[in-house]
Amino acid sequence: MNTARAAFRTVADACDLPTRPGCAAPRLHDLRHTFAVNTLIDAYRQSGDIDARITALANYLGHVDPVNTYWYLSASPELLALARDRMTAHQHRRRS
Repeated sequence: MNTARAAFRTVADACDLPTRPGCAAPRLHDLRHTFAVNTLIDAYRQSGDIDARITALANYLGHVDPVNTYWYLSASPELLALARDRMTAHQHRRRS
């Protein structure tokens, strides 16, 4: 186990973070997922350029291909709802 993971485990254990039934204890890697999802949620809320944000996020996370960054986003109901809302608004504008 590397030093960062060991330090995170020590802090997480000391904080007595709750674990939902059937779920694993929080991991350091979970912070990457949360950061990626929250970064894109912010971009949607600010009506930002999502493609540009994905590219920057992929680079920041060290992904060679932005497609690998989308993996972090697949389990976020809030992010999917924001994407749906943006797509719906775009379709309404095209019809007008």
